[in-house]
Amino acid sequence: QVQLVESGGGLVQPGGSLRLSCAASGFTFSDYAMAWYRQAPGKERELAATITATSGSRDYADSVKGRFTISRDNAKNTMYLQMNSLKPEDTAVYYCFAKKTWGQGTQVTVSS
Repeated sequence: QVQLVESGGGLVQPGGSLRLSCAASGFTFSDYAMAWYRQAPGKERELAATITATSGSRDYADSVKGRFTISRDNAKNTMYLQMNSLKPEDTAVYYCFAKKTWGQGTQVTVSS
């Protein structure tokens, strides 16, 4: 079955960086577009970034554009989210999404 496992979250100071990873299994990774979502406390889950199967197209929410970079390595069945210039409002649980399946999420906390 499809499995998505996120890692790389943690506590970081404002202005800092983190790289999230999503390890995928149970499907042909290179055939599917993928996405990162996030859910802040008390808010609805929102789309942060998407990437097509061959990385030919990437898209970002306005709130993260210019600071976050989505990428993937089809040889490793892994997707990434490089997050730079982090702000307190980036604090959320970050979820990997593909093939109508969610990962378990990884917590990102931006605080001094």
